[in-house]
Amino acid sequence: MKEFIYSRNAVYETLRAKRRQFFSIHIADGAQEKGKLAEILQLAAKQKIKVLRVPRARLDKMYERHQGVVAEVGGYPYADIADILECAADEPPFVLLLDSLQDPQNFGALIRTAEAVGIHGIVIPLARSVEVTPAVVNASSGASEHLLVARANLAQAMETLKDANLWLVGLDQAGAEVEANSRHLNGALGLVVGSEGEGLRELTRKKCDVILKLPMRGKIESLNAAVAGSVALYLAYLNRN
Repeated sequence: MKEFIYSRNAVYETLRAKRRQFFSIHIADGAQEKGKLAEILQLAAKQKIKVLRVPRARLDKMYERHQGVVAEVGGYPYADIADILECAADEPPFVLLLDSLQDPQNFGALIRTAEAVGIHGIVIPLARSVEVTPAVVNASSGASEHLLVARANLAQAMETLKDANLWLVGLDQAGAEVEANSRHLNGALGLVVGSEGEGLRELTRKKCDVILKLPMRGKIESLNAAVAGSVALYLAYLNRN
């Protein structure tokens, strides 16, 4: 299956990751070959990828925020749970599980944070969830291309991770407030983040070992899924290091 990814960071990181097949790269006429675009062209030449100069209007019809570059590539290479656990090698596994997240921007933001803190992989449900689409690749600034993402039955995946001795921590407003040096965020960890509106589903909640929430001192009731998940990821990163 082919698809088109767009924007300079997304295309550049996909080239760097070398996990997808490239069919061609389309560059807008008049685009200046400097900065990230120059690096894209250098990598394309090294990897012997066809580069086409096309009218900017053609790219405008495909994506509004293409930044002068669109690449035709193969579909996203999903991993499985075993790949994620193997990726951890000698480290305690650090996994992010997303329960029915719907918004590509939120997913992309979480992927970008997850890659920055050294997550070994992300698990998303087989249904009722956003996938790694071109919009997600763009929102993640290409971080999706450097991470293992698995699609699985979430309940079964949680059981598999428990069998691998991961501690599953759900993030939900109904939980206890997380502390800065929480023992729950050390060691082999699976952080579970719910959907934007409903949070964690009941079955997901029951399979978590503990439910925590971020302390809130302001007047709003909660943070959105991407912000809350990113804060929790960094809390876990600091505890693990």
